[in-house]
Amino acid sequence: MSLMSEISEYGAWQMKGQADAQALHHAKRAVLDWFSALYPGTRIDPCAQLLKAHHAELGFGRSSLPGCGTVAFAPTAAWITGSVSHAIEFDDIFRDAVYHPGCPTIAAALAVGEDLQVDGLTFLKSIIAGYEISTRIGAAIQPAHYRFFHTTGTVGCFGAAGAVAALAAPGNAIVMGHALSTSASFASGLQQAFRSDAMTKALHAGNAASVGVRSGLGAASGITGANAMLEGEVGFAAALVGDAVDWNLVTQGLGVHYNITDMTQKNHGCCGHTFAAIDAAVVLREQGATLDNIAAIEVQTYQTAINVTGNHEPKTAFECKFSLPYVVCHAFGHGAVRLAAFDEQAMNDTKTRALMKKLTLTQASDLTATFPKQRAARVLVTLKDGRELSHFAPHRKGDPEAPLSDQDLNDKFLELVSPVLGDVRAKAVMHQIWSLDQLTLTDLKLAQA
Repeated sequence: MSLMSEISEYGAWQMKGQADAQALHHAKRAVLDWFSALYPGTRIDPCAQLLKAHHAELGFGRSSLPGCGTVAFAPTAAWITGSVSHAIEFDDIFRDAVYHPGCPTIAAALAVGEDLQVDGLTFLKSIIAGYEISTRIGAAIQPAHYRFFHTTGTVGCFGAAGAVAALAAPGNAIVMGHALSTSASFASGLQQAFRSDAMTKALHAGNAASVGVRSGLGAASGITGANAMLEGEVGFAAALVGDAVDWNLVTQGLGVHYNITDMTQKNHGCCGHTFAAIDAAVVLREQGATLDNIAAIEVQTYQTAINVTGNHEPKTAFECKFSLPYVVCHAFGHGAVRLAAFDEQAMNDTKTRALMKKLTLTQASDLTATFPKQRAARVLVTLKDGRELSHFAPHRKGDPEAPLSDQDLNDKFLELVSPVLGDVRAKAVMHQIWSLDQLTLTDLKLAQA
C-alpha cells in the first residue's frame, strides 16, 4: 500500500467510527482557539482588502465570513477566513511540523461544512482527520522544509483537503486520496513573505484553505490526483524537501495517538519563535528586572528563531510581531505581549526602544540541535547595580508540556472576541463551540456577526 493510500484509508476510517473522546475534546479546543484568532483578525489588514477584492462574490452561498456579517461560496469563504485567522498571530501551532494547522484546516472545514449543512460532530471529526494527516506530513519533512517554505501554506493544503474530503465524501478513501494528491500540486508559501512588512504571509493560510476546498470538492466530483504525489521522484518531498524525510512519522501511531492533543495554543500575540524568550523575560521581570534597571540582556536561542525574528529595528506592527528584541523588551515592561503591544504608542515607547539597543541575540548550539521538537531560550540579564539574573525556558507556555487549560482558552477567547462581538454574543458563541457535537453548524448563526 502506498503512503498516500495508507493516509487516505485513515481519513476514511476516522469518519466512519465513533470519535476518540480525548481527540474530540481537543478538536473543540482547536475550534475555540481558531475563532479567538479569527474575530480580531477581521479588524486588521488584510481583511478589508480581501473583502474589497472579492466584493462581487459576497452575499452568495451558505459559507459564512464570521465577524464580517456576510457569506460567500465555500472556496472564497475559506480563502478569506483562512487568511484573516492567521493575520493576528494568535493561531495554534503543531511544534514538530513548524505549522499552524487551524487556519487552513478549520477555515476549509467550516466553509464546506456550512455549505453542506453538516452537524457539529461530523465537522469536528473532519477537523481531527485534517489535523492528523497534515501534522504528520509536516513533522516528516522538518526541519529541512522550513529553510525556504512556510509550512502553513504548503502542508496546510493537506489539512484543508483532508477535512473537506472527509465532509464531501465521508468514509471514501479513494476520494480522500485524490483530494490530498491534487492539493499537493498547489502547495506553496515562501518564507520571504514574513521577512518584511507585507500581507502575504497571512494569505498563505487562506490559499491552503481554498486549495483544500477545491481539491476536496473536486475529488468528490471525480477529479483524480497522482497517487505517488508525496514520495514520487518528482513529487512533493523531492521538490520541497530533498532527501531529509522520515515518512515513518506519518504512519507511526496513526489512529491511535492523536496529534491534535499535542497542539501549542499561543499565549502571546506574535511569532511563536519568540515565546520561550518572552516567558523567560516575564519570570525575570517578576524577580526585579525592569525597563529602568536593566543594563544588558542576552537572549540565547535556536538559529531559526534568530533567522526569522532577529529584527532589531522593526517599524510596523507586522515587523514588531516578528522582532524578538521588541517583544522581549515589551514583556519586560508589561509582563505580557497581547494585542496592545502592537499599537502605535506601545511600538514607539522610548523606554522599550532604548532597552532593545541593550539586547543581543546568541545562537545556542544545544538549542539549535533540538529544533523543531523543542523551542527553548535562555535569557541573561545584567542589572545596573551589577547583579546578574538568568532564566532558562525549556518550553513555551501553551506547549504540550505547559498547556493552556480550557479556562485559559475561554479567557483568551473572551479577551480577543468580546471587543468584536460584545460580551453577550461572545459568551454565547463560546458555549456553543464547547457543545458543537450536539449542534449543527447552522445553529451558530455565524454570518450574523
